[in-house]
Amino acid sequence: MPPTGAGVKKSKPMSKKNLTHFEKRLLEERKRVLKELGNYSEAFNSTPQSADGDLSSYSFHMADQGTDAMEREKQFLFASQEGRFLWHIDEALRRLYRSPETFGKCHNCNEDIDFDRLDALPHARLCISCKQREEDGKKQA
Repeated sequence: MPPTGAGVKKSKPMSKKNLTHFEKRLLEERKRVLKELGNYSEAFNSTPQSADGDLSSYSFHMADQGTDAMEREKQFLFASQEGRFLWHIDEALRRLYRSPETFGKCHNCNEDIDFDRLDALPHARLCISCKQREEDGKKQA
């Protein structure tokens, strides 16, 4: 049962100025990620052969085929990472819009997340100490 009364410390919600700052940061990050994903999309749809004017998507040499496949796989992995990052940014924007009074609070301990941490990672859900505990738990598992 949670404690009630004088022993409970109630922290204030983030100021409107800071909320606006983090909204701007999240929207800038979102714009950057969408641009990156657009670049990956262009790369997926073009081949080195089409850039040379060759309409065939097949390489003539087996070594070239391996290199092309490796490059496509790297691009796919980078695009996947950016896609996950975009999901985290969108989740942070949802939290900001739906419940601005709790934005910037740690999801584990409910303490304020440090301004510098949020400025660097505006999508952060955990304070630095909870994040470290989470990472330590992953190392042990």
